[in-house]
This record gives sequence, structure tokens and C-alpha cells, in this order.
Amino acid sequence: MADMVATLEAVDILGLMKLLPHRYPFLMIDRIVDIDGDDSAVGIKNVTINEPHFQGHFPDQPVMPGVLIVEAMAQTAGAICIRSLNAEKPSLVYFLTIDNAKFRKPVVPGDQLKIHVKKIKKRGNLLKFACEALVDGAKAAEAEISAMMVTG
Repeated sequence: MADMVATLEAVDILGLMKLLPHRYPFLMIDRIVDIDGDDSAVGIKNVTINEPHFQGHFPDQPVMPGVLIVEAMAQTAGAICIRSLNAEKPSLVYFLTIDNAKFRKPVVPGDQLKIHVKKIKKRGNLLKFACEALVDGAKAAEAEISAMMVTG
């Protein structure tokens, strides 16, 4: 038993679209890698100038809005929660709280955002995750996110 190695899984964009109700322009993640059940995962967001929010935030110096980075964190956590249920009918995950949100550096077109989520608490259908968003290994943002799973 001590020699067993955990197999970390991945979900591509088509798999994400089966798990999450979000669609363009509000699907904030492109892939999830290193999934360990509903305990942890890494969401990948490839940031491009073609995204609609860059037309107004800010045209001469585009910066990804912090609220969308937090949404990407929530979608990553929500997707692994839904996936862990192995339910045929997808469930919904409702965002409850954002705590200790901090934004460390701007995220700009051309960046790849790696969103690390780690479950820190689960009580019934309530979950809390510690989240970090990194660009090239440097922390761009962090927050603790709480959510409620609703099964269908």
C-alpha cells in the first residue's frame, strides 16, 4: 500500500462544458489538470486579447479584472466538486463567500493563469477552498472561496 502512487487526472474544455453551466464569454477556465478528487486541482486559463472585457478594461493597457480571476478560481473549485459526485445529471455549485482576496500583480493578454485550488473544509454540502492564481510561478491573486453544492 505504501508504494501506491496517486494518479492525478485532467479535464479538457469539452469535459468542462459537461461539468459547468458557463459558456462564452463567461467560461473562465480552459482546462483542469492535477485533479485529486475534490481535494485539489490546477485550473488553466489562457488569457488572450480577444476576450470581450479587454475592450473596456483597459483598451490602452489591458488588465484582466480581478473579479474574473476570482470567478476562474470558483469555476475550478466548482468543476472538481461536481466531477467528484460522478452524477449523471450535473449538479450546481453556488458561490457563497470570498474571503481574504488579494491581488498581487496584473494579469494581461499572453499570460497563462494557473489556478491552484485546495479544499480546506467540507461540512455536508458546504465547501471551502484556498485558491491561488499564478503567472509564471508568481502569485497574481489569492482568496478563500466557499460554495454550496446542490444536487439535482
